[in-house]
Amino acid sequence: MKYITNQVAFFLLLTTFWSCSTEKPQAESPKEEKPNIIIFYVDDLGFGDLSCYGATAVNTPNVDRLANYGIRFTDAHSSSATCTPSRYSLLTGNYAFRMKAGILPGDAPLLIRPGTATLPSKLKEVGYKTAVVGKWHLGLGDGEVDWNTKVSPGPAEIGFDYSFLLPSTGDRVPSVYVEDQRVVGLKDGDTLKVHFTNDARNENPYGNPTGISNPEMLRQQADFQHSGVIVNGVSRIGFMSEAEDAWLKDEDFPEVFTERAESFIKENADNPFFLYFSFHDIHVPRVPNESFVGATDMGPRGDAIVQMDWMTGQVMDVLRQNGLEENTLVIFTSDNGPVLNDGYQDEAVDRLGEHKPAGPYRGGKYSIYEGGHRMPTIVYWPAKITEAKVSDALWNQLDLFSSLGELTGFAYDQRDAIDSENVLSAILGETKTGRKEMLEEAFTMGYRKGDWKYIAATDKRKEWNSWIKEIKNIEGGLSIEPQLYDLKNDPGEQINLASKFPEVTAELDSLMNTVINKSFN
Repeated sequence: MKYITNQVAFFLLLTTFWSCSTEKPQAESPKEEKPNIIIFYVDDLGFGDLSCYGATAVNTPNVDRLANYGIRFTDAHSSSATCTPSRYSLLTGNYAFRMKAGILPGDAPLLIRPGTATLPSKLKEVGYKTAVVGKWHLGLGDGEVDWNTKVSPGPAEIGFDYSFLLPSTGDRVPSVYVEDQRVVGLKDGDTLKVHFTNDARNENPYGNPTGISNPEMLRQQADFQHSGVIVNGVSRIGFMSEAEDAWLKDEDFPEVFTERAESFIKENADNPFFLYFSFHDIHVPRVPNESFVGATDMGPRGDAIVQMDWMTGQVMDVLRQNGLEENTLVIFTSDNGPVLNDGYQDEAVDRLGEHKPAGPYRGGKYSIYEGGHRMPTIVYWPAKITEAKVSDALWNQLDLFSSLGELTGFAYDQRDAIDSENVLSAILGETKTGRKEMLEEAFTMGYRKGDWKYIAATDKRKEWNSWIKEIKNIEGGLSIEPQLYDLKNDPGEQINLASKFPEVTAELDSLMNTVINKSFN
């Protein structure tokens, strides 16, 4: 880890400088061709988790620098309050409920079917080289995956020229890297198999140590769901056969993922590229590199935020070093709201202090309340965005499909992305008017119209509220009664106005169902 240690030491010396610097990035000679596009997609990062959004217990100078010279949005949203649905929507421009998609197990088939119009496939049509690096969690193959051969279909079949993946997410098997759809590091004679269960107490098909059989081997205690096979001292969801040369080490994520992203940028410096850089941080298990341990007083969760910030800075440095920063559109955001206790005991709750991961908003990951899907979002593009701005324009990550289509000129049938709206002018800060209305998805549905926020009644209230509140300690927002909030005067969604304004409640329910009943045909 010498590479990281040296870089982090330098990073820490410059922390105060970058946070306070007012010097504008030096303009480079803009390219004639289309802009490069990078989406930094962080996992479980809340609205209040960055210093440029008001956090004081953690310092994020590299992300702050993007905000200091770009546009910081205060009303930008992921399409869902959980990861797989948000990722599906980001890449397709459609809500994931249309595919009945939830949080996928690690052996799920590819959710985005080949032939579906996606951001990478459309950008390829207009000359872009495309890559995904990091967490995937969109499924691979067609079911019954043989992890010992090329896994197909995968990213290549939906538009990515290059892929380096954590196949699902760090808390579930397979705990390996997959590069261009082949598991990295498998030796001749190794056979990698995976098996899933939501409760590790009753099974162990491969007989290797698990969190149930060998708790003394664990670095973090876990719940029964996360107590399957032990990899790198951390038990995971599910079981995996012994092919240990291919097993990952969590502490290596910042170096491994960042190096692959940097290499892709350098190799494509002479043509436009699209990089979807999908962090594992700050998802559980949180096992930051030793260079970041102790970077905050919040324990592994706070340290993982600093690690994510460092990775962002490394990628931005490579852009500068290769003369690419000026004409690169950078979009920094998160897939859903924050969660502290998500299966592992890592002190996230005990060491939270005064930090507010969701900022002023109610709820978090899994929640229909604003904390579940109102995301810290920054857009940076020196060639076009020449002064720092704060924008309250309403937009959704699924709008990137239509908006980037407008920017780069790719053509698509409106049936390909029926939920995406072209809000390019708002994204680039040319106007503060974005969407006027928007569907919201969690374990129920909601609808925004202006400052009004409607949450539909659901009979899932008892089942899911118990799980979200009692297990995750998050308010899910599910109720057998409809809810209506005035976000302008009540951003914390504390006063339900549904009975006071029944006509508004009925109107938003009707508008919501119109969107839900849209068809691809």
